[in-house]
Amino acid sequence: MGLFDKLTGTQHPPEGVSPVPGQDLREALFGLNRPEVPYVIRYGGGERCDLLAEWRLTEPAWQQVFVRSQISHTVQIRMRLDHKEHEVRALEEQWELSRVGTPTRLQKTSAYTRGPSRTVSRRWTLGRGADGHLEAAETFRFDSAEMREPLRDTVLRSGWTWRGVVFGKL
Repeated sequence: MGLFDKLTGTQHPPEGVSPVPGQDLREALFGLNRPEVPYVIRYGGGERCDLLAEWRLTEPAWQQVFVRSQISHTVQIRMRLDHKEHEVRALEEQWELSRVGTPTRLQKTSAYTRGPSRTVSRRWTLGRGADGHLEAAETFRFDSAEMREPLRDTVLRSGWTWRGVVFGKL
């Protein structure tokens, strides 16, 4: 792995793993969609990509989780499948969020970054344990890697390269 690959988050599949057909990879990525995960993977269509993974900010059940937890960023990963090279070119984009309206909802602001980055947000509750000592319990955790890592790992297990895009076109 070269320096540029490290900067872009590019990873190659393990030796000896044969690439699956593109349709099989696409189905495996869609297979990551489950009601309990805070992101959704869909066709890219108007987003200038083949597949798009994004946080479920607009879905009522998830929106309240994001608002209550005071999340301040959202992540979107646009993916283009290169069938000839057996690689997924992935552009990770991040926006700051603001809270607007009553009831409060989240809205993207103009603060924008691109390229692999990590946002972690945690909420802790302090209390006394049974023995009277002060204890901390994690009550909420948000980590942008919880979306990127399952996508990347699925691509690598499928024998394709995960190529991070920072500069230029997807």
